[in-house]
Amino acid sequence: MQLFQYENGYRYNSDSLLLHDFICSFNPKGNVLDIGSGSGVLGLLIKREYPAVNLLQIEVQESHYALTCKNAEHNKIDSHVICADFLNYRFTSSFDFIISNPPFYHSGAQKSENESLKISRHSDSLPLESFFKKVSSLLEFRGSFIFCYDAKQIDILIASLIKFNLKPNNIKFIHTKRRKDASIVLIHAKKGSKSLCNVLSPLVMYDENENLVQEVVDIYEKSKTESLVWQI
Repeated sequence: MQLFQYENGYRYNSDSLLLHDFICSFNPKGNVLDIGSGSGVLGLLIKREYPAVNLLQIEVQESHYALTCKNAEHNKIDSHVICADFLNYRFTSSFDFIISNPPFYHSGAQKSENESLKISRHSDSLPLESFFKKVSSLLEFRGSFIFCYDAKQIDILIASLIKFNLKPNNIKFIHTKRRKDASIVLIHAKKGSKSLCNVLSPLVMYDENENLVQEVVDIYEKSKTESLVWQI
């Protein structure tokens, strides 16, 4: 899949590709909502793998909305794309799967002077409790919410999910190296679930020789993405 990206600004990275692989392990189906689509990478990869899903992508920034539309058209993937603020938009349907690689830098983190990067990276743009409350209201009963976030905020994540009837079913921590703390966490939550939570084997991306481990190599090869610079 060829994906246009702006030369300067937020660009998709390994988080989206790891999250895509994680989502695929739960076989998405039905109505799928991709929140904060950015370049469109996450939702478009899912639609490519599962063509029967009905994909809706929402993006608040006009420049990124344009990228999602461009990439959907370029790759001949059918997606309904909306330019709107997720928290304020009135949806007319519910969803079986909601997926997202949301902004998760905490409020105390140093912020870029680039306004687009601020919106893409920082949780101020999508406050956690407001985010989860809206997700819960849109999910079908037993529907799945799958996303990635800053691993250091795992306590807040779990408390907020449970508060809005989103039960964490599967959690996977991602480490860059074996002796490094987890950098991100992948979470699969289900609305109204009573299942126990599975803490899956962690993924360590690099071995002792600074080489990508085979599991990550396989994930990258599965995604088959190529970045192209889009200048307007």
